[in-house]
Amino acid sequence: MIKNKIKKILVPLDGSQNSVRGLKMAITLARQCGATITGVYSIHVSPHSEFKGVGSVSKSLNKEVEKFMNDAKVLSAQNGIVFNKKIMHGEIGYNIIKLAQGKGKFSMIVIGSRGRSTAKQLFFGSVSNYVVHTSKIPVVIVK
Repeated sequence: MIKNKIKKILVPLDGSQNSVRGLKMAITLARQCGATITGVYSIHVSPHSEFKGVGSVSKSLNKEVEKFMNDAKVLSAQNGIVFNKKIMHGEIGYNIIKLAQGKGKFSMIVIGSRGRSTAKQLFFGSVSNYVVHTSKIPVVIVK
């Protein structure tokens, strides 16, 4: 018998098709387990960004992120799943792990294999690779 029931699933999102596939897999798992989903969108902020102080770039990105997260919430609701959103700023992989292992008590992470990251690794993306090797909870990688 399984001791740990899946109750809360964390899904990192970045607007890519792979992250949408991860969301769809999380929805399937959540429906089978009666779990909720928290979608996290972590915006990488460079310490010395050349766009620092350019408000229109930041506003445009925030609108894009909000739209994507709302679309994810609608998709989840259409499938009968409660979706909570969380938007963070900083190092993406670190933020995912910090949230997953924090007070939220997540049962698992479902992540797309490769997102919008500029670093292209052979099989996994750099963020999913970091998450799978750092997480203390189960991680499902969706290709």
